[in-house]
Amino acid sequence: MQAKIGDTPVRHERMAAVAHLYRAAAAVRQHFENSVLRGVELTWTSFVVLWVVWIGGERETRLVAEEAGISKGTLTGVARTLQSRGLLERKDHPADGRLALLALTPEGERLMARVFPEFNAEEVFVTEGLSDDEALDLADLLRRVVEQIETRGEDRRLELLDGQNPRPRRSGRRAKR
Repeated sequence: MQAKIGDTPVRHERMAAVAHLYRAAAAVRQHFENSVLRGVELTWTSFVVLWVVWIGGERETRLVAEEAGISKGTLTGVARTLQSRGLLERKDHPADGRLALLALTPEGERLMARVFPEFNAEEVFVTEGLSDDEALDLADLLRRVVEQIETRGEDRRLELLDGQNPRPRRSGRRAKR
């Protein structure tokens, strides 16, 4: 690495933290999707959406998206899939026709009651190398990373972009000429 970056100052400890955070998140997600969620044909994101609605009860779509950590557009696609499977229902908001509510169907309730214990057993499995105190410390450290981004991330983005809005994302494909 040193040959590539030369004299560029690098905070190796911070680089290692972010690299391992990313690798751990990807490994955990892949493990869950290839084990407990595979049998019930759920993705990580669809499970999280079901979890948010299961625990919180009927919710406005924007709150579900926020709590699940996904965009409203992503939620729309996930919710449609879960609706087509009979696990989730979408209702008009009684006081504001511009808003929609999501709720689990009885089938969705049964699925979550059945899958959650298996999901939690895998949470125990992937953190088995940690003591209970270490698991709580890790949760606290990760919460602090999230809080840093939530409280200061927008200001940092504006600083890095000289106050401009970010350009629209691209799929990675080049525009046709």
